[in-house]
Amino acid sequence: MKWITREHPKIDRIACPWLIKRFIDPEAEIIYVPFDQVIAQAEELNAVPFDLPGVEYTHYEDHCTFDYFIKKHHLKDVALDRVAAIVRGADTDRHDFAPQASGLSAIFLGLSKNIPDDHELLELGMKVYDGLYTWAKFLHKQKHTKDAPVEQMLLEVYHKYLKQGNSKKAPEWTRELKEMIQDQVDTNMSLSLQQVSQELEINPAYLSREFSRYFENLSFGDYIRKMRIEKAVHLMETTNYALTEIAYLTGFSDQSHFNRIFKKQMGMTASEFKKKHIQK
Repeated sequence: MKWITREHPKIDRIACPWLIKRFIDPEAEIIYVPFDQVIAQAEELNAVPFDLPGVEYTHYEDHCTFDYFIKKHHLKDVALDRVAAIVRGADTDRHDFAPQASGLSAIFLGLSKNIPDDHELLELGMKVYDGLYTWAKFLHKQKHTKDAPVEQMLLEVYHKYLKQGNSKKAPEWTRELKEMIQDQVDTNMSLSLQQVSQELEINPAYLSREFSRYFENLSFGDYIRKMRIEKAVHLMETTNYALTEIAYLTGFSDQSHFNRIFKKQMGMTASEFKKKHIQK
């Protein structure tokens, strides 16, 4: 069977072909083409499109295409579930889903820059995911530093954070991060936990773990969504923009996603909120 998707793969579009070839269709042919050619080429080549809007094999809510493949093909495997959490976290910038997600994201961002040929990248990516699956199946409880000294880690924590003093004041990086998030919300730019950790020069695992302590007991992703909804409410109150425009201006991929998050945050849909709270 032929499977077709967008060119320039990084995470999900490498993980899905690996899953197809290893668990669904070992003889599968994977085809990468420009985004605007996927549907037409799928019909011409009798190929199944995946990982793009409007097709069956795609993202659903917080789950990525890799998750859908597992569900669709009834793949019952605890190790695959572990891999799926990592892929989902890396592909959606929700590194709180799995501590390994930030590492997987960094690896494939780097590989995609070094290897411009999509099929060469896929060949190498197959080996990466083979290794990740072996870890998830047999080695996920093994710790590299189980019996190693931790002085270096303690020194890093001291110099970056504890040296600021023993007061209960939030560390300096929280102020910088709030400014970065506000800029992101104001300009509708994408901002991931990995990008933030690089900018602040803070370990992403530490940042993911400590974030909720200083940001309303919310995860990074939940806090970003809360800020976007607050901006949406402000736009409803101060402009005549349609809800589709507000969804775009607040960084949501489509209006249905916007409505789903708005209802989760506010207890009603955006249109219901607008009718009830915004005077015409």
